[in-house]
Amino acid sequence: MADPWQECMDYAVTLRQSKGPSRKKRNEMKVIPKDSPVDLVTAMDQKVEEMLLSSIKEKYPSHGEKSALTNNPTWIIDPIDGTTNFVHRFPFVAVSIGFAVNIKI
Repeated sequence: MADPWQECMDYAVTLRQSKGPSRKKRNEMKVIPKDSPVDLVTAMDQKVEEMLLSSIKEKYPSHGEKSALTNNPTWIIDPIDGTTNFVHRFPFVAVSIGFAVNIKI
């Protein structure tokens, strides 16, 4: 039996490839301390998250995002996982996109 959520997972891979940050875009490096001086967020974090959520809402309007984990399909996004590395131009970063249904990832 095919996984009914495989389409969503395939879409997550497509999103990462088309909307994720690139090395060329690192000029958007306005860095803002989040909760502490070592917890950083960049303008690129915000831009990538905005693009990802907008694309998801367009394709799956009934799905939620991580601010409220419920039994409904929910996307969990870290637009730049490794922001400190990104800020310091280290290549060890990722776009993390998770998908949960019934509060199970």
